[in-house]
Amino acid sequence: MSPREVLSGYPVPFVGHRVSLSKRESIESCLETMNVSSLICSFPLAVLQLRQLFGSAVPAFPPRFYLAMTRSMADERWSQLEQYLQDVTLDSNITNSDVFRGFFQKLQQDTFKIQTQRAFLDVYFADGSNIRLEIQTSDTAERILEVTLCKMGLSRELIKYFSLFFFQDHDNGALSGVKKVAEFELPFVSLQSMKELHCKLGIRKWYLDPSLDTLLMDCTASLNFYMQAIQEVERNWVKPTEEQMQELEFLQKKANKVKLLELIREMQFYGYVRIDPCICDFPEEGCSADIFVGNNETHCCIKQPTNQTKGVSFKINRLRSWQVTFLVSTSLILYLNALFLHEN
Repeated sequence: MSPREVLSGYPVPFVGHRVSLSKRESIESCLETMNVSSLICSFPLAVLQLRQLFGSAVPAFPPRFYLAMTRSMADERWSQLEQYLQDVTLDSNITNSDVFRGFFQKLQQDTFKIQTQRAFLDVYFADGSNIRLEIQTSDTAERILEVTLCKMGLSRELIKYFSLFFFQDHDNGALSGVKKVAEFELPFVSLQSMKELHCKLGIRKWYLDPSLDTLLMDCTASLNFYMQAIQEVERNWVKPTEEQMQELEFLQKKANKVKLLELIREMQFYGYVRIDPCICDFPEEGCSADIFVGNNETHCCIKQPTNQTKGVSFKINRLRSWQVTFLVSTSLILYLNALFLHEN
């Protein structure tokens, strides 16, 4: 079985440093789980319609093989199609178009044979509480996010500061982010594809600049910030100093939420998303690493064979490209590989 890229609806990295995310489960993203034959047969028509709307902004569709394909040719064809989909989804004008969204809505529903009908969907907050929404199975993530914000009492203008994520709770209390939900994705359908992973749909603030917190502290969104900040401390997503931990315990006893949030915002990795522990080949093969993404950087806390920990940061604006692939071990266990190319 050859490696396959995971398509997640937004640009992916190619790496000078290889990071192997040692996930045992096959974490299927929205596009990876779709019906391949339907995708190959129907997408050229959608591309033609998109080209009529956006002209040369839509890249040319990969050429077909007209002769019988070998296994390597089939793998190459699949890689070309995946790369093409990633290139197309880089342009938000395209992904926001009715043609693109209509195509992927139908493709997602056809893959899992889910008709449009009324259903209930739970959206979880950082403290573990949730709200239950009455939705249509064909509702996009963008629509569900709007309804969730409305239920929270927040204005639609704040939607750009939040996003939906799929999370996985582990028996040891750890929480890992599976993926950010693409705006055109159908969360109800995606959850059906990830039943074995016992994933939950959650809402979190979503921006890479923690200083934006100050713009929203006076609105009702501040409660969500507080819950998310406390969760990041409890789940070890932030790295407080010993002095900060002592002050944190004092403020918790005083129930001073404002001061407590201000303190957490000063802690290392506040506002970052933490990825599950990985195996990487930098600075040498076999190193383990904790990956933190936020504040316009990807930070790797790498544990070397000497048991020393080395911190390495890669600025996001210097990432040229990235990709994520599935690798299969001899015991048929799937592992997730992330690669990115970084300019020094």
